[in-house]
Amino acid sequence: MKKSSLRIWMPFMIGLALGLGVFIGGKLNFTDAPSRLFSANSKKDKLNRLIDYIEHDYVDSVNTDSIVDVTVNQILEKLDPHSVYIPEESMEEETEKMKGGFVGIGVNFYMYKDSLAIIRPIEGGPSRSLGILPGDRILVANGDTIFGKDMASEAVVEKLKGLANSEVDLTIYRKADSSTFDIRVPRKAVPIKSVDAYYMIQPEMGYIKINRFAESTFKEFKHALSELLEAEMKTLVLDLRDNPGGYLGIAEQIVDEFLEEDKLILFTKNKKGQIEETYATEEGDFEQGEVVVLINEQSASASEIIAGAVQDNDRGTIVGRRSFGKGLVQREMKLGDGSAIRLTISRYYTPTGRSIQKPYGNGNEDYYHEFMRRWESGELRSFDSIRVADSLKYKTPKGKTVYGGGGIIPDVFVPIPSRAEEDIELLEESGFLSFYVFEHLDEDRNRYSHLTKEEFIRSFMPDDIMFSDFIEYCQVPARQLNLDFYKYEDKIKRYLKATIASQLYDDNTAEMLLNLDDPMLQRILVGVNDR
Repeated sequence: MKKSSLRIWMPFMIGLALGLGVFIGGKLNFTDAPSRLFSANSKKDKLNRLIDYIEHDYVDSVNTDSIVDVTVNQILEKLDPHSVYIPEESMEEETEKMKGGFVGIGVNFYMYKDSLAIIRPIEGGPSRSLGILPGDRILVANGDTIFGKDMASEAVVEKLKGLANSEVDLTIYRKADSSTFDIRVPRKAVPIKSVDAYYMIQPEMGYIKINRFAESTFKEFKHALSELLEAEMKTLVLDLRDNPGGYLGIAEQIVDEFLEEDKLILFTKNKKGQIEETYATEEGDFEQGEVVVLINEQSASASEIIAGAVQDNDRGTIVGRRSFGKGLVQREMKLGDGSAIRLTISRYYTPTGRSIQKPYGNGNEDYYHEFMRRWESGELRSFDSIRVADSLKYKTPKGKTVYGGGGIIPDVFVPIPSRAEEDIELLEESGFLSFYVFEHLDEDRNRYSHLTKEEFIRSFMPDDIMFSDFIEYCQVPARQLNLDFYKYEDKIKRYLKATIASQLYDDNTAEMLLNLDDPMLQRILVGVNDR
C-alpha cells in the first residue's frame, strides 16, 4: 500500500479501534471471563432480550417499565428483607426524609371536608413568621384553587412546594374572624425534625427522643445535648423506641459523644471478608455522665448500633424490650432513570463481635411477622421468655453477658403495655386522636387563649364533657372503636391533653405530657438496678 493511501486510511483505522475499545469496555464487567465478551447468551442479556420481545412482538400493548419494576423487586426480595427498590416517583419523598427537610411554605395540614386546613405552621418555616395561624384555610395558590371534594393531598403539596426562594401567592380564609386575605409566601428550606423532644425530666436528668437518623439528626442532637448540659444534666435518657434507623454515620457520631477516644463503636464485614472498624474520637461532650438508652421491638438498625455500642462498652444501661434485629448495612445506588436501590453491602457487628441480625431465610413475610411470635412466646411480657443461644454468648470488658442472634436484649426489661393500652397509643399514632382534637379546637380557637403554655401544662386536664364527647366521636358507625374507655379514662385524658398541646404549642410539650405516666421512664425514676 502506498504511503498516501496509508495516510488516508489511518484516521479511519484509529477511529475504528477506539470505537471497538469503547464497545468492549461497555460490555465488560471487571469480573467477566474472556468468553463473556462476545457472548449473546448471558443471563443479563436474557432479561434484556425478554423485555425487548414483549415490547415489540407481544400481542397486546404492555407497560414494560412496570414489568422491569416488578422484576427488580422480585430479584431484591430473593436477597434479604432490607435490599429494596425505590421507584422514581418515591425518590423525592425518600430523599426529603433522609435529608431532614424540604422546600415549601412550612405548614402541617389536613384536607378537612373540602379544603386545606392548617393544623399548625412548622417552627422554622416561612408561614409561621408571616403570621399564618392554626385553623386558617388555604383556598388558592398561584391562581389555582386547592379546595374541593376530589382534591388529593398529593396534588395540594405539589402546588405548595417548589424551588427555594420562589414565591407562592395564597388566598387564605380565617375562620376565627370570617376574613379572607391574600399573602405572598417565599418557599424556604423547612426542617423535618428527627429529634422529637428534649427536656429535663427532673434535676440532673435529661431526656432526648430521636425518631430516625437523617442528615440533620446529629446537628439537632448536639443542640439538644448542649441545652441539657447547660441545665446541669448528669444523666441522659436517650429514647430510641420505634426508631427504624437511618444513616450509619449519624449513629456513629452520636455514640461518639458518649465514648472515650479509641473505644470501638462497631465494625463491618463485606462478602470478601474485608473489615472496617470505627472507633470513638477525642470529641465527645458527654463522656462522663450516666447514659440510659430506651429501646423496644421497633428499634432497628442505627438505633441498635447505639444501644450495642453503649452496652458492649459498659457505658450505660439499656432499658426496654429486645430490639428489632437488623444488622445489615445498605448503600443507595442510582439506576440511571431516577430510581434507585438500597443494596445490602455488609454486615455490622457490635464491639464484642456479635451480629444482632435476626434470621431471614424464610422470606420477607415471615421476617416482618416475627413480632407475633414474640408476643405468642411471651417474651414481650416476661424477660425469662426471651430465647437465647449459648453459642451466641459474648462478654463485655466488665464481664457482663450479652447475646447475638437477633436484636439487643436490654439490661433492664419493661413489659409491653396491655392490648387495650396499646390500642389507646394507636389512636395517637394513626392520627385519629389528632383529628378529633383539630375539630375540637376548630369549633372555637379562642377557648384556650387565656392559658399560657406553663398554665396549660400545670393546671389543664380534659373534663368529663370532653371525655364523653370523645367517646361519642369514637362510636360513630364509620369509626366504631371498641375500647373500654372508662377503664382507661385517665390515660385517654392524658393523650387528649398532649394532643391539644401539640396543636396549640409544640411537639416537645406533647411528649413531656405523654411521658408523665410512661412505664419505661417510671422504671428509670424508681431505679434500674434489677430486671
